[in-house]
Amino acid sequence: MNSEGLHRLKERGLDEMRRFLLMFAYLYVVFGLFVLNESLVLSERNLSFAPQGFALINAAVMAKVMLIAENLKLGRRFDHMPLIWPVAYKAGLFALAFMLFHAAERIGLGMVAGKTLAASMPHIGGVTWEGKLTVWAILAISLLPFFALREIGQIMGEGRLWRLMFQARDASASDRRPVDTP
Repeated sequence: MNSEGLHRLKERGLDEMRRFLLMFAYLYVVFGLFVLNESLVLSERNLSFAPQGFALINAAVMAKVMLIAENLKLGRRFDHMPLIWPVAYKAGLFALAFMLFHAAERIGLGMVAGKTLAASMPHIGGVTWEGKLTVWAILAISLLPFFALREIGQIMGEGRLWRLMFQARDASASDRRPVDTP
């Protein structure tokens, strides 16, 4: 492999790492808030940090699932349509993928531990379809900002949204006109 090939491989690896870390950070905030909310709803006075550790691990695993799914071009069906469609589709699809992966992971771990399929089945959102649908909706809505910003960033060009969000602007930029809305 020549030096140009190695350079491209390194750049691709760095890009994958940046994408993973961004997904991981976003998912950790979302999962961490879910865990915190659950603790508060259940009125646990002595909050343990162990569930936050599970949120951290889940964020890493789900970010990797997300990265693999994106590399397999999952969710690209509506990319040619107005922005709301690919954003909503990806949020809903990835929420479902997360739930299915979580279920498969729990079933696999249960089977390895010698449990039956029925005993290994996770109770995502309880045992009712309404509960499962609610968990899916919460996940999908939680993923909307991530995919909206991701899609807008792709349209704007590589790194431009990141610079707009995290770099200081010129003083003259504060004198901008408001954007017209239809």
